[in-house]
Amino acid sequence: MKNLLRLLRPHQWLKNGFVFVGLLFGHAWNDPVKVELAVAAFAAFSLLASAVYIFNDLIDRERDRQHPKKRLRPLASGTVSVKAALTLAAVCLGGGLLLAFTRSGQAPWLFVAYLLMNIGYTLGLKHIVILDVFIIAAGFMLRLLVGTLGLGIAPSQWLLLCGLMLTLFLGFAKRRAELLALAEDSGGHRRVLEHYSPALLDQFITVAAAGTLVSYSLYTVSAETIALHGTAGLIYTLPFVLYGMFRYLFLLHRRGGGGDPAQELLSDPHLILVFIGWLSLVFLLLGGVI
Repeated sequence: MKNLLRLLRPHQWLKNGFVFVGLLFGHAWNDPVKVELAVAAFAAFSLLASAVYIFNDLIDRERDRQHPKKRLRPLASGTVSVKAALTLAAVCLGGGLLLAFTRSGQAPWLFVAYLLMNIGYTLGLKHIVILDVFIIAAGFMLRLLVGTLGLGIAPSQWLLLCGLMLTLFLGFAKRRAELLALAEDSGGHRRVLEHYSPALLDQFITVAAAGTLVSYSLYTVSAETIALHGTAGLIYTLPFVLYGMFRYLFLLHRRGGGGDPAQELLSDPHLILVFIGWLSLVFLLLGGVI
């Protein structure tokens, strides 16, 4: 049972928190109907994502055996059989689609798009340099759209831009961490890493990090944002974003981290405190408390 649970990668469900961003910045956290839809969307994405992870682990189990950490995954290590994995994936897929089409809002097609995109990624798109990271980012953007369009909340262009730049930053950081962890044998585990280099990835990360900080900064001071939220104070959340990104870069370059954003956010005390501080201040500002 423990290995089956590991196969689901429940810590990765943290990424599905993107569906709640629309509730926060759309001032809809007091709407019980929208909150219920968002929770159902979170659950649907979690089940579908776990099905995708299992499918990916089945396809990549031979390559995963060459990775210092991924070789310990249940399928790569042989602690879970292929039959058991397929059964679990089918249950997750069925449950996720059922929730997506019955309880998760107005845009169930976004969940189907997520599935199709990830199937394409697993079957070959992940080997196309740069496009591989854009597909990872697109998965997060679909979560944002489910939490906005799917709930009847108009998505802010600023919100989408910030989300895109942040997820590209995390995606390229993940590739750099993989490149450094595998060193000489990087191509043997993930073919696309043959086309990357630390210097190239550092340029991509720098551009994405700068884009994230600039777009978020402009969002907080734009007249549209101030009028929508009734406060000019969101600029004071910028130090939390800056510290969080700098801390993440420190973990990537000096601590061998960056390969799993969800794990970093759950385990690093600096990132945990920064996230709590940012979220608390945003709630206080948007709620009109300060």
